[in-house]
Amino acid sequence: MGVFDQLQRRARGARSAWKRFQEEHGITGLETAIILIAFVVVAAVFAFVVLSTGLFSSERGKEAVYAGLAKTRSTMTLSSGLVANADAGLTQIDTIEFDLTLAAGGDTVNLDPTAVSNSTVITYFDSDNLVPDVNFTAAALRGDADTLLEPGELMRITIDLAAEGLVVGPNASFSLEVKPPTGSYLVIQRTAPPAFQLVNQLN
Repeated sequence: MGVFDQLQRRARGARSAWKRFQEEHGITGLETAIILIAFVVVAAVFAFVVLSTGLFSSERGKEAVYAGLAKTRSTMTLSSGLVANADAGLTQIDTIEFDLTLAAGGDTVNLDPTAVSNSTVITYFDSDNLVPDVNFTAAALRGDADTLLEPGELMRITIDLAAEGLVVGPNASFSLEVKPPTGSYLVIQRTAPPAFQLVNQLN
């Protein structure tokens, strides 16, 4: 074999080695690209999960805040003292009356005692008695003639203790809880005077 043939064989070997090097370089680049794409996809999925969890948590937090606001928005308040009307013999309280209005920013409250659902309940209790749902009447003193207490309206509530079989004598203490369908309830605690008049103001 001549020198020329040897040179040609070496040149062919060098070209073959260079081709193999180029092919391996291309395969390595493709694999690297696949790995990078996989990392990007995994990072995107992880970021989506984190963002979704954060949005869900913030949404639940917002719902809790709105629920708390709803609990306080429906709060009623007394606009006067409690009036106790005694019996003819001035021995006990027959009826009690008080006026209700909505607190600032409060929602409407249904004060219809005949409503089957979504109605206000008044609970009476003292040291000897507990009546979860006493009978009462509601009359509008200011506003329209219905029993739906709206902003700016004033409602007179009357409870007939004698009809409920409740005896409230001199110096007796009792409590009323006015519970609207939604929102916080109003607690009224009073003590009867030592001697009755026909009309007694219990502040």
